[in-house]
Amino acid sequence: MKFERIYAEGVPEPEPGMWSNCKKTGDLVFISGLVAVSTEGEVIAPTDAHEQACCIFSYIQKHLEAAGGCMNDLAKMTIFLTDIRDRPAVLEARKKFFSNDFPCSTLIEVDALIDPRMLVEIEGMAVLGAGKN
Repeated sequence: MKFERIYAEGVPEPEPGMWSNCKKTGDLVFISGLVAVSTEGEVIAPTDAHEQACCIFSYIQKHLEAAGGCMNDLAKMTIFLTDIRDRPAVLEARKKFFSNDFPCSTLIEVDALIDPRMLVEIEGMAVLGAGKN
């Protein structure tokens, strides 16, 4: 099997040669840690972890759909927060994007992300077709 790089419309892409946001091989999809940045490079909702999480989950959803899947195919995610007190806001955002059992999940507080206005980063792994009801 080979990797296929997945591009999703409306999701900002890194500079060429830096990393891939999403790769697929067979039914497996790997999504890099995503942050709430617009396609113009602006940080979205710099003081609102809930809005940032909603943005990131929408980016994950777009990648999964571009790969041929859906949000319920997400098997594992890791959520990085710069302030653990934002956990309830992020968990509330998560509820908007899943209709089955939630994915396996790890939540970690970190000192900082790449930009101090970024409060949340989320990465994930999915198995296409596994989340169908």
